[in-house]
Amino acid sequence: MAIYELILPKMGESVSEATLTKWVKQIGDQIDEDDAVAEIATDKVDSEVPSPVRGILKERLFDENQVIQVGEVIALIEIEGEDSSPAVNYTTEVSEPQPKEEAEPTNEVEEVIEDTSTEEQIPGISQVAERPIETNHEPSDIHSGIRFYSPLVRNIAQEEGISQSELDAIPGTGAEGRVTKQDVLNYIQNRQGGSPSTGQNQVSTSAPAATSTDNTAKPATAPVQVVKSSGSDEIIEMDRMRRLIADHMVHSVSTSPHVFSVVEADVTNLVNWRNKVKDAYKKAEGENITFTPLIIEAIAKAIKDFPMINVSVDGYNIIKKKNINIGMAAALPSGNLIVPVIKNVDQLSLTGISRSVNDLAVRARGNKLKPDDTQGGTFTFTNIGAFGNIFGMPIINQPQAAIMAVGTIKKKPAVLETEFGDVIAVRHMMYISMSYDHRVIDGALGGSFIRRVADYLENWDVDRTI
Repeated sequence: MAIYELILPKMGESVSEATLTKWVKQIGDQIDEDDAVAEIATDKVDSEVPSPVRGILKERLFDENQVIQVGEVIALIEIEGEDSSPAVNYTTEVSEPQPKEEAEPTNEVEEVIEDTSTEEQIPGISQVAERPIETNHEPSDIHSGIRFYSPLVRNIAQEEGISQSELDAIPGTGAEGRVTKQDVLNYIQNRQGGSPSTGQNQVSTSAPAATSTDNTAKPATAPVQVVKSSGSDEIIEMDRMRRLIADHMVHSVSTSPHVFSVVEADVTNLVNWRNKVKDAYKKAEGENITFTPLIIEAIAKAIKDFPMINVSVDGYNIIKKKNINIGMAAALPSGNLIVPVIKNVDQLSLTGISRSVNDLAVRARGNKLKPDDTQGGTFTFTNIGAFGNIFGMPIINQPQAAIMAVGTIKKKPAVLETEFGDVIAVRHMMYISMSYDHRVIDGALGGSFIRRVADYLENWDVDRTI
């Protein structure tokens, strides 16, 4: 017999580690090809580790709730074959991504704008610099010297007030000396006078309290628990994803001063056009065309008109994004929320946007999203109208600077101006609301942008072909 080393596979360009949340197979279990052996979780997505081979699970090298680096062996599977060596690794093609010490300049350029005056309007800022960014890394991954830090490590350091010099001094236990989440947690424990963990694979013996507001800096927790109190109420422990969402929302509100704008749009032309083409579209494409891709297209056009909406904040720098990557909030079967991202929306046709929307929605409902599907968003859109809501004020999806919500489309009497005078007619009306970061987006820019989105929807070409 031979031994097959099952490794944690590469899950995306920006994902370097995951938490093992559950062992699906027990030692001695028969494993068929493509059987799920373990369940893992990243910051955004839960997924499974399947076995590419058939055999018997001989050893599990990690315990549940441990953090594992991409490329590490998580289990040993006994398979048929000659026992020519104690360990035969058949998965060397799925290795941990190595950091690049010398990045070749790419065409993907983001502008970093230094905010030199709080009184000066953004378009008038004079100090503008362009720098090449490695395709595989968001601005939060930019390294000091040759050392890279994942977005999760950056976020924990920011939350805990760890300076760049402190971060650079932390010994890394990951591949090529990379600093992992556990390395930062150990450093925080030592700095606060606690007893450090013995290594990146140590298991937490107790789950964080449900009231924690910094769960992003703690190991993953056990499955949901329901504890009945002495009275008639129940205390329900948040599951892992709900904890992450809670912490992310608290972090966003404490980070960004939220400002809100609302407009009402007459989308009668849009509704009539969709009603006219939806049957032919479904026959040709085999899927429905919803209002979501139509609105996303309008958002992308408006971002082209107002590119300073497509930004993020890094200290006193404004990072202007070149790519328009729009995230769409989607509900999971568990009731939790996730935001898969459509990349380079402005380069897609309406059919292409519609296909992407449907694909991501289907995979979100089936828990089939990959970690990369939720990475790289520059602006977020949420359709609260799907629940019959008129309008709402969503929380910004950090590190983005704005999020837009659309309400349900309702028939309402409206005043129309005609060449024969004003008339009252039944129109399809929809509220559009937007929350934006007042550190970098003022009312004039935010209000103009949301109005432009409404204009694109109101002036929809009823004769458009698709």
